Amino acid sequence: MSDVPEHGAGTEPVRILAPDGSPVGDADVGLSPEELRALLRWMVLARRLDRECIALQRQGELTVYPGFEGQEAAQVGSAFALGQLDFVWPTFRELAAALVRGVDAVQYLQYHRGTWHGGPYDPRATRFGPICIPIATQLPHAAGYALGQRLDGTNAVTIAYFGDGSTSEGDFHEAANLAGVWRLPMVLFCQNNGWAISLPSSEQTAGEIWRRAEGYGFPGVRVDGNDVLAVHRATERALERARRGDGPTLIEAMTYRIGAHSTADDASRYRDDAEVEHARVTDPIMRFRNWLLATGIADDRFVMACDEEAETYALEVRAGVIATPAPPADWMFDWVYAAPPSSFERQRAEALG
Repeated sequence: MSDVPEHGAGTEPVRILAPDGSPVGDADVGLSPEELRALLRWMVLARRLDRECIALQRQGELTVYPGFEGQEAAQVGSAFALGQLDFVWPTFRELAAALVRGVDAVQYLQYHRGTWHGGPYDPRATRFGPICIPIATQLPHAAGYALGQRLDGTNAVTIAYFGDGSTSEGDFHEAANLAGVWRLPMVLFCQNNGWAISLPSSEQTAGEIWRRAEGYGFPGVRVDGNDVLAVHRATERALERARRGDGPTLIEAMTYRIGAHSTADDASRYRDDAEVEHARVTDPIMRFRNWLLATGIADDRFVMACDEEAETYALEVRAGVIATPAPPADWMFDWVYAAPPSSFERQRAEALG
């Protein structure tokens, strides 16, 4: 196994499976047939839930929701490579990674329902940090956490997810600089989905994101983010490198955001429908499913079982979300002041009757 992650020549990302599912690289990434089938199961489950969440928002059950359709391979492939003690620092779009890490989806979605801030799941138990809405602010936190892991004497690694737009924020550069100088056990995982809200990547950055790692003294790799095997292998190599004490790795996973930035966004105002339809040709689920079927690792019955399980699961999550009660009104006033002023107490009395 190479000490430094491989990267494609020029701008070409590392790829194992072509868009039609045919192998173009070594497909042996060290996973058993059962684990390979699990990758497909997680991707199918995540996509079905993602679509259900969008429906829930349209029906008024969620306040706002950021879809991730098209990014299933990037999230599942990377999260599946993590060890039990590794810690995830997410943005607001990593529901698929959260599922792989064992986060309860109903609890996760309480943030988007507005009944709890950041999700009521225990980050220490799930090794999955709170949802982060501000762009890139979780990255310095992740660097600090990675330093803490090293000081604790563990071999755990921190992985921080972020989008291409985050790389224009100072927080990204500060975190990358700290990670490089301190050789932190950290993986910086960029999901380059083509758009920083309404700004295309070509107008958001002049260079290639993965190449920025060199300036901070550690390797970068650009992978096909719609190829779950390539993502898994790149992440596993980065994790192994960090565990050896060789420092961080920047992974740029080239993918595409099929839907809008969020349910509060109208992507048709800045993006051509033909572009979206073209992107569907590289669909990560179809690509991996085709390969599994062609190799005999999975059959049609397994594919159907995945779809059926995903349907049942999505409806169970729907029921759980709808059953989540509104928070007590007095929460607006709790934890605000240690010694509340009289004006604040009057407001509390008026609001709560």
